[in-house]
Parts: sequence; structure tokens; C-alpha cells
Amino acid sequence: MSDGGNDYRERASRLGGGAVVWSRTAGAGPQRVLPDGCTDLIWLDGRLLVAGPDTRAHLTGGPAGTRAVGLRFAPGAGPAVLGVPACELRDQRVPLAALWPEAEVRRLAERAFDVRNGQVGRVLEAAALDRLRGAEPADPVVGEVVAGLSGGRSVAEVAGAVGLGARQLHRRSLAAFGYGPKTLGRVLRLNRALELARGGVPFAEVAAVAGYADQAHLAREVRGLAGVPLGGLLEPA
Repeated sequence: MSDGGNDYRERASRLGGGAVVWSRTAGAGPQRVLPDGCTDLIWLDGRLLVAGPDTRAHLTGGPAGTRAVGLRFAPGAGPAVLGVPACELRDQRVPLAALWPEAEVRRLAERAFDVRNGQVGRVLEAAALDRLRGAEPADPVVGEVVAGLSGGRSVAEVAGAVGLGARQLHRRSLAAFGYGPKTLGRVLRLNRALELARGGVPFAEVAAVAGYADQAHLAREVRGLAGVPLGGLLEPA
């Protein structure tokens, strides 16, 4: 999830399940990408990259006008497409060729190069759908874990709801999301808080609705995960 950029757009992906296709044209300075529990398949100036799930904000940039198009998988959905546990990609940006056969990546890059900019996302979607046809299904507890943590339930409550012990839930969360359920809960709560704040909700109310102990707790968590105060994330890029 980005906190801005001179030209950022997204649409729902035909993969479904919360996946989105996004595009961004770099502005004059770096853009701050916030942790969201997701992994992305990215076409960047002719290169194919994978962005793993972040535990902290990541600054990205390049010369003004550089265009990127990405397919963002919902939390827990990336491993089925990419073929590796999410924890192997945590806080990483790696070439797709490090994960998929080089010839397959080369063909995908050629197809992306040959289409108009607005169609690159469809090329990425087609590649992901092809991969999913032969992939192992996603961990069946993924949806319940995300829903429970997004709803403010504790890790213990979520573990009980999905019928797993704390260690089992942690291990399976590492593979699906890239980090344990406690960190995932913090990340999902941050995104909920930012959504509320961008909607004009006062910060004290944001803290209460999003599940923070108080406004000071909200401020600490936002700075720890995003690197800047909440107000800074609301400023136009």
C-alpha cells in the first residue's frame, strides 16, 4: 500500500479474493509504501520483480516518470502463485527470475513489453492464473485469520477459532503472510487506522475504533510501522 505518488491508480483484479492491479508513475521524490501483509508481482521499467510482505515502510522511487504496474495479492494469497513461503520474501524486493524458471520469466517480460501500458496488468493476471491452475491451494485458515485479526480479535482468540495451537498458528502464519499473527494484526490495524483518518475521523476516535489503547498508542504504532506520524501520511504527495 502506498501513501501517495503523483499518479497512483488501482482496480480489482479478475483473480478475485481481494487482489488488485495497480499502476504508479514516480514523482520527483520517493514514495513511502506501507506494510499491508501483501505480496506484489511488479513490472518496473521492463523488469519483473516480487515485493515481499513488509514489516515496516519501504521507500521506493526512481527518475520522475518511471512507471510501475503491479498485481497485489491479498494477505496469504501470494505463496500459491509465487511458489515460496511468504517468510522467504519478508522485507525483500527480488527478481522474479529468482523464483520462477528464467525462460518463463523472459517470455512474460516479452509479453509485457509488447502490450500497451494499460494492458500490462492483464499480462500479470494471466501469468498468475496460469500458475494457480497447477498450484497447491492456499492454507484454508488464511481467510479466518485475516478476518479475525482485522476484527480486533486477539491472537489467542483467532487460534481457538481456527482450531490451532499458538505455535501451529505462528508457523502457518509465517508461511502464508510472512510473519506471525501478532505482527499481521498490527499491520492490519495500521491500515484500518489510516483508512479512518483519511476519511476525516479525528485521531482520538481513530484510536478507539481501530482498537488502540489510546491516541498515544496509535501514535507509537504508526511511527513504528510507517516511520512518520499519522498526520504525515495524510499530507498530499
